[in-house]
Amino acid sequence: MPSYETILVEVDRGVATVTLHRPEQRNAITLRMQQELHDAIWSLDADEEVRAIVVTGAGKAFCSGIDLTEGGFGSDFQAEHDEELGVTSDTVWESVAFWELATPVLGAINGAAVGAGLTLPLLFDCCFVAEDARLQFMFTRLGVAPDANSTWLVSRMVGLPRALELLLSGRPFTGAEAAAIGLCARTLPADQVLAATQELAHDIADNTAPLAVAVTKRLVHAFAGADERPAAMTRETKLIWWLGSRPDATEGPTARFEKREPRWSDAKHTPLPPDLA
Repeated sequence: MPSYETILVEVDRGVATVTLHRPEQRNAITLRMQQELHDAIWSLDADEEVRAIVVTGAGKAFCSGIDLTEGGFGSDFQAEHDEELGVTSDTVWESVAFWELATPVLGAINGAAVGAGLTLPLLFDCCFVAEDARLQFMFTRLGVAPDANSTWLVSRMVGLPRALELLLSGRPFTGAEAAAIGLCARTLPADQVLAATQELAHDIADNTAPLAVAVTKRLVHAFAGADERPAAMTRETKLIWWLGSRPDATEGPTARFEKREPRWSDAKHTPLPPDLA
């Protein structure tokens, strides 16, 4: 396993633990982190000795979302690509298609998970979440739409009315509420989340058949409607990148950093690009 700049990888008795490791930035996602996370998880999936993958965050937060600071992920919306890392709006969904892996991917949401820091782990197979963790789909408050297939996925997890309430408002909620509505599998005190997730991972590694787990995972995701999922996520991602190039995607974060009310410029009926309408 190569050495990474933004994540840590450890393997113990068939269980890999991947830690988002930018604690001073509350593990905010950069293009490099996304590429490294993809590389690590796909490499671990290819290893027949790795039976389960646990993803968690360093420090008190799981992930504060996309890094919108200078040099972070947000600045690359304008260009719609990063030549060094080879990430584009056409290919970004492929890096988080965890449902295609044969290895279970489990989330240990040890603290705050906001924006993409929440939609990312929802793509895992199962998540345990800290009871008092602050969770938030805050996209509409930043002038963009929810990412990472969440407009397809969240309503299937919690039902349409609850999904619309959370996604449209972008309001914060707790890990305890997430468990109550079915957005995560289990909620625990923050200091128990990682250990409990690793315990489940070791139970899978120690007590289940690799092929049976792989087939079961594939069937569950297929029966959830996976045949439509790539097309839905491709269109969603293209729209997200388009929104990210609009003025409001700059205004939302700027207003938040300046602690003022945002001044949106795009009207509700702003025409979409013809190929995305």
